[in-house]
Amino acid sequence: MLAGIITPPLILAGQGGANLPPGDAQYLVSTSLIVCGLLSMVQITRFHIYKTPYYIGTGLISVVGTSFTVIPIATGAFAQMYATGFCQLDADGNKLPCPKAYGALIGTGTVCALLEILLSFTKPSLLKRIFPPLVTGPTVALIGIKLIESGFKNWAGGSGSCYDRPETGPFSLCPAVGAPHALPWGSAEFIGLGFSVFLTIILCERYGSPIMKSCAVVVGLLVGCIIAGATGYFSSSGINSAPAVNFIWVKTFPLSIYGPIVLPLLAVYIVLMMEAIGDITATCDVSRLEVSGKLFDSRIQGGVLADGLNGLLSGLLTITPLSTFAQNNGVIALTRCANRKAGYACCFFLLVMGIFSKFAAALVAIPAAVLGGMTTFLFSAVAISGIRIISTINFTRRNRFILTAAMALGFGATLVPNWFAYVFTYTGSNNAKRGFFNAITL
Repeated sequence: MLAGIITPPLILAGQGGANLPPGDAQYLVSTSLIVCGLLSMVQITRFHIYKTPYYIGTGLISVVGTSFTVIPIATGAFAQMYATGFCQLDADGNKLPCPKAYGALIGTGTVCALLEILLSFTKPSLLKRIFPPLVTGPTVALIGIKLIESGFKNWAGGSGSCYDRPETGPFSLCPAVGAPHALPWGSAEFIGLGFSVFLTIILCERYGSPIMKSCAVVVGLLVGCIIAGATGYFSSSGINSAPAVNFIWVKTFPLSIYGPIVLPLLAVYIVLMMEAIGDITATCDVSRLEVSGKLFDSRIQGGVLADGLNGLLSGLLTITPLSTFAQNNGVIALTRCANRKAGYACCFFLLVMGIFSKFAAALVAIPAAVLGGMTTFLFSAVAISGIRIISTINFTRRNRFILTAAMALGFGATLVPNWFAYVFTYTGSNNAKRGFFNAITL
């Protein structure tokens, strides 16, 4: 869970995202931990809305974290913002920090969260008919496949300007000229460093104890950090300059609505809603609670409503949309502990790790190759989750035809990302028209 929480802010604040300064990246990692701890409590507690049959929260160990689903939309939007002049480039064409791009992302996400809030008052059975596994499964799988590209780029050194391997300039080496143990993108040292993380995760899963299997990703990250520290990849300057304590709104970003990502983010919230329904159902199952009937439906309704509210609140708290995590289901099945006190203890430790920001500064200092080895595994797990959802449907001729049509376009756009980039090339002064075309492209 910890690895899943810190990964989105690191990617979105990095060179492949809004290119924020290290201090802002540290703040986002700290705040992500704090916000996830606070809003997980909302899901776990389950509040009854006065004089209504509705609830907020599941009343289960339903922990929330920053969602991977928003990453491909955000990185595509950030690239578009730099291309259209919304964000600035320096004289050499390198990206300058663009906090207003991040503010546009969380501002738009806050408004789009209203869709999930409204849908939470619909019967779960109706939602499942409107958004069946035939729709959500390919979507989740394609999101994971797209994310693997980002993980692989970081594994080889970084996903920013150094990815193009310029022969001169500050990004001729990764992460930048003058950084500790800087090397050209794709160097064998970077590949080996990331592979140490990936291999450790596999070994933990194959030979580790049950509790080590649950912590395999964190163990892999720790091993990679030890190797990177011993071989001189770490810089302590960011850790030394980080404040001792951090909290929400220590740094802020100018909120705005960026029109081209409204439709993609609405689709993101539909996916998050269906993921929440599946995760809550699984949590009820492993907690040995009923998975049908009025009480179960009220847990689904409360969980989806809390998921939407968390998406709205997270934007106001300077964090990208959250989702209900599924890792807790494996832990419940392993430990046979479904007591909510364990969930509250998890929230407490998230708050502590977020408030003491030296911890976040150490996470931001992790080399991109180490993060790449870890995130490639995590993103692949997202794709496999989509395949698992697809596997629940009957493979009739009709369903195979729909999957074929959807996957043909999805795989094609993923493998050839600029395939649709030159269809709408309007450059006139009509901002609404240009924004509409940008939204279609995204």
